[in-house]
Amino acid sequence: MRLLRRAPPPSETLSHSQQTIKLGAVSRPLQDGYHFLLTSSWWVLFALILASYLGANAIFAAFYLLGGGIENAEPGSFRDAYFFSVQTMATIGYGRMAPVSMFANFLVALEALFGLVTFALATGLMFAKFSQPRARVLFSRFAVVSTRDGVKSLMVRLANERTTGLVEAQLRLILVRDETTEEGEAVRRFHSLTLARSSSAVFALSWTAIHPIDPSSPMYGETRESLMKSRADVVASLLGIEEATGQTVHARHAWKGEDIRYDHRFSDILVILPDGRRALDYARFHDVEPAAPALPRAAQ
Repeated sequence: MRLLRRAPPPSETLSHSQQTIKLGAVSRPLQDGYHFLLTSSWWVLFALILASYLGANAIFAAFYLLGGGIENAEPGSFRDAYFFSVQTMATIGYGRMAPVSMFANFLVALEALFGLVTFALATGLMFAKFSQPRARVLFSRFAVVSTRDGVKSLMVRLANERTTGLVEAQLRLILVRDETTEEGEAVRRFHSLTLARSSSAVFALSWTAIHPIDPSSPMYGETRESLMKSRADVVASLLGIEEATGQTVHARHAWKGEDIRYDHRFSDILVILPDGRRALDYARFHDVEPAAPALPRAAQ
């Protein structure tokens, strides 16, 4: 079995929980800086490293101009001071320009230490970001509710976009919605949704997770309108071991009430090739279609 065309990425939507603004939270940039850089995009990381590098050299160059003492540098030349700073920070040392005053030598020692520390931090950060395991899991744009094996069920679809599988994959579905307690207090509650199959020994291709909506289900009696009214989210959390690296990876996704299609089913993505082999057409991965009316069990 092989994969056909890659499906276009779904539009990014935030769940109601992710849209919540945290008022009064204490900001700690120094403590959270590493986490921000580790989770930011590569372009943001490279831009910040470049800006820090250029800015640090400009600051040291300004101090070199104030203190003087650079041999063979043109007097008052910021350009010469700047490139002397670049050579010092990177420990290049061409030998043409050199510090001659005590103040300049002190700056060289300080900048050499600064360059060693910052280069080590940048190298470690980039390696940690590069080696960080990430799951490439594709979640369906919509969740559907229709009859499966004679039982009304909530279904979501996910697929592994990597060629290697996820070993011992564990999937959880959580219903998050606004509720009111008996005392009249507004709360946001979390309800676990039992799945017909919540684990997979090797998650390699696609997986349709099914939650039967029986009388014990938190989804029992819900409609698309009631889910939207309670600002409900259905949150999927996947945890597994990446087969190639042996590292634990995770992925999550959330569907809002308006993303749940009642009386619909997922379009079939299994196709038969002319040579008889089976393939998964991911171009139809997010497609849904009206479900056929459920037949009474006697008619089945």
